[in-house]
Amino acid sequence: MRQIFLDTETTGLYPDQGHRVIEIAAVEMINRRPTNNHFHVYLNPEREIDPAAQEVHGITLEFLQDKPLFSAIAEELIAFIHDAELIIHNAPFDVGFLNAEFGRIGLTPIQTICDKITDTLKMAKEARPGQRNNLDALCRHFGIDNSKRTLHGALLDAELLADVYMAMTRGQDSLLMDLQQTKEEHLVSLQPHAVTLRVLHADNTELEAHQSYIDGLKKTGALPW
Repeated sequence: MRQIFLDTETTGLYPDQGHRVIEIAAVEMINRRPTNNHFHVYLNPEREIDPAAQEVHGITLEFLQDKPLFSAIAEELIAFIHDAELIIHNAPFDVGFLNAEFGRIGLTPIQTICDKITDTLKMAKEARPGQRNNLDALCRHFGIDNSKRTLHGALLDAELLADVYMAMTRGQDSLLMDLQQTKEEHLVSLQPHAVTLRVLHADNTELEAHQSYIDGLKKTGALPW
């Protein structure tokens, strides 16, 4: 099971108003174990960044001037997320922006590339109705250290999201562990076990009694020899 935890930073809130993606991070996990494999890029948006958005992520247009365009990294991104489950906090936001970027260069929506998309914000709202369920709140709830998150950053947020998701779905870990333990116990039960038998030798008295018993049987004709 291959899962990708994905996050983006953007120039603003609305892709239909021409706002662009300026950072993408994707962190890989296989069978609920991190692989230390990730995809991370900054992008030149070819437009201004809204001041409110810049206050959130701290990324400046000056920093992005020499970064690649989305079209230059699209194929690499597709290869990384292909056929995986994408796990995103507030998925409609990131998916909307990525689909706008794909559409600009004539590519199909992200839903056609990955296996499925899971929205952890939706999961959190269902599990914790009426409570704050942003990433910081979930980190506090599950005891995850987010002290380095002074500003939003796609790579750190994707890594924190992976930790949050694992905490939210911890029961699946227990299920997998139970299944693995059952499998191992079954394999052990199929293996032959060495049995140690204790051998007791007869003493002289017991040997003499046995011989007398045999001689008596011979005299009565009970034995053929």
